[in-house]
Amino acid sequence: MNSPRSGSQAVERAIAVLACFEGGATDLTVSALAARTGLAVSTAYRIVQALVRGGLLERDEHTDCYRVGPSLISLAVPSLGRHDAEAFAPHLYSLAARVKLTASLSVAKDDVAVTVFSARPPERFCTHQLPGARQPLQTSAMGMAILAFGTASARRGSSVPVPSDLERVRRRGYAAAFFAENRDVLAVAVPVLDADGRPRGALGVQALRRRLTDDLVREIVPPMRGVAARIGAGAGTAFPAFR
Repeated sequence: MNSPRSGSQAVERAIAVLACFEGGATDLTVSALAARTGLAVSTAYRIVQALVRGGLLERDEHTDCYRVGPSLISLAVPSLGRHDAEAFAPHLYSLAARVKLTASLSVAKDDVAVTVFSARPPERFCTHQLPGARQPLQTSAMGMAILAFGTASARRGSSVPVPSDLERVRRRGYAAAFFAENRDVLAVAVPVLDADGRPRGALGVQALRRRLTDDLVREIVPPMRGVAARIGAGAGTAFPAFR
């Protein structure tokens, strides 16, 4: 019989495999999953098969690659519902179509900005536009957009290294930062503020720097602010204020 440790290890390994699909990664082979998790290919294969049987992953018979399965998606739907996805999704899709970039919404949880929804544009989409599922508040554009408009006590609790950076964000009304995993990718974010001016989250876009030029940033920030204002006006308890 397996020991409790071996049982928990199997769960941890399965979680590590599922985590490979964070940030929009799709259609991964068993070899790719093994490489990303550091598992032996045979071990990764056994875990993947168990996840397929549970509906958490599904296999493409033509490519022999795996992607997120219907059961995992159905588990995520209630969470999106708590974040009022049906209310804010149309605004994000409208913005994405207008600026031709993926528009994403994040909320603060502990010391990270958690991406709760991303709306892809109908054209000119690429994977560089997808933010990480979890990004540090202190260094990501969406995290800094939240921090800059939070209370002083909230900012102190988040160990902000350079307060002057947040002052710059407050002054110009948006944050910009290079993506930690690819310095060629620039992210821009504006805060989602409620009627009392408290940050409920951040609205962001990102793309390769050669595409997201200074001129384009100046062009897209105003419509981003407009959408952020509409989302913030309807923010309920699903988006707790960052205090």
